[in-house]
Amino acid sequence: MNFDHLINAGHVSWGGATAAAVHAVVEETSALLITLNQATTDEARRQQLAAILGYPLPASSVLNPPFQTDFGRHTTIGPNVFINRDCFFVDLGGITLDDGVLLGPRVTLISVNHSEDPTRRRDLVLKAVHIKTGAWLGANVTVLPGVTIGEHAIVGAGAVVTKDVPANTIVAGVPAQVMRPIKSTHKENSND
Repeated sequence: MNFDHLINAGHVSWGGATAAAVHAVVEETSALLITLNQATTDEARRQQLAAILGYPLPASSVLNPPFQTDFGRHTTIGPNVFINRDCFFVDLGGITLDDGVLLGPRVTLISVNHSEDPTRRRDLVLKAVHIKTGAWLGANVTVLPGVTIGEHAIVGAGAVVTKDVPANTIVAGVPAQVMRPIKSTHKENSND
């Protein structure tokens, strides 16, 4: 079954054939994660991760186990990405990590929510998470569904990100708030 229609799908009535097919993938992913997290070589981990994601992890990217995801097939990892230990992705709604993203230990990225209506609570609300080029998320950061972290932004340890983060800013807190713009120490060479 092609599940692409679920990426950033918004409200989805949950049940039937789609739910059964998703649960089958979740079971398969769970078994692959056991092997990935017990593997003793990078090559073996990459092989398992490729089976989970559906494509090989870029050679320049690093994932330090243990790692957890529920679905796995809706995560896109670009080049030069670093994912530290104990990260957890809930990716049915889609997760994208652009070039050079850094994730500290125990970062949680969540693209799935549930309906507020108690009579429809089992229904899903699927909203993609996008971490843009060069962004750095500190230890224990949680990013909620539908959030985009802007290019080169820094999210302070322990933050809960409930709304989009502007590029080149530092955010921290619960919920995360903009603290200040990023200070650059890079100086351009001039020919003056």
